Amino acid sequence: MSLTTIRQERLAWLNWKDIAPMRQALASLPSIQNIHYTLGNTVTIDSSQINDAEKEAIKECALALRPWRKGPFELFGTFIDTEWQSFIKYNLLEPHFNLEGKIVGDIGCNNGYYLFRMLSQNPKKLVGFDPSALYKTQFDFINHFMKSDIVYEMLGVEHLPLYEHKFDTLFCLGVLYHRSDPIQTLKALYQGLNPEGQLILDTFMIDGDTPVALCPSKTYSKIPNVYFVPTIPALYNWLERAKFRDIELLEIKTTDTDEQRKTEWIYGESLEHFLDPNNPELTVEGFPAPKRVYIKAKR
Repeated sequence: MSLTTIRQERLAWLNWKDIAPMRQALASLPSIQNIHYTLGNTVTIDSSQINDAEKEAIKECALALRPWRKGPFELFGTFIDTEWQSFIKYNLLEPHFNLEGKIVGDIGCNNGYYLFRMLSQNPKKLVGFDPSALYKTQFDFINHFMKSDIVYEMLGVEHLPLYEHKFDTLFCLGVLYHRSDPIQTLKALYQGLNPEGQLILDTFMIDGDTPVALCPSKTYSKIPNVYFVPTIPALYNWLERAKFRDIELLEIKTTDTDEQRKTEWIYGESLEHFLDPNNPELTVEGFPAPKRVYIKAKR
């Protein structure tokens, strides 16, 4: 199947009955003049030429697009307090990359929070990959006002080898543990890079000196589609099998409720509900609590 056909099929998902009303809300958004924005911990968009009715319409549209996972954002006075304080991860990683003049891809980009933050480094091109119709709609909502040149593709990591061009830098943050074949996923990332290209990766990990991985039978931290949680030696082996080199461990960080928590902008539960109430070092299933490893590697 060609990439053009895949794109067409994915874009049709925007017409699904649960997404179509959101798309209609987007179509009725006001056009605001004299917009200015800041790309700090909160991606903030504002204007001196907006009235109260327009602010309320924008707020109602934002609420209709819940749940908001990555952020935060603030649009014309409406603060979208997302489940994840995504600036914690971004600020941890930012000292380790330079995107000036680079062609950059973000795999599993969600609503584009990291991509918007990356604009401040003046990359040559930014492309986000995520098949979710909801996250594409949230991105379109933000970009309706931001008017950036970011390209959002409703594609997955498996489409990288088919893509029209290669990338100087690829980010793959919080994706690898969702893939049933992590080595093949890393091979696809490798194939998506230019020579000397750089991968920035984060994934769940477990402690240990041997190259093994936790394989949950049903859920991990109440997440159903977690297949493998490796030790760092196992992750290094996966990367080497995919032909990556110059592998560098950047950081290890336990996920805490400062970074991930329930807010009014999501539905259901969050990290505090995923951990053993009697021992927060364990998940409700009895596994080690979520911990992430951050890696940089070269093609």
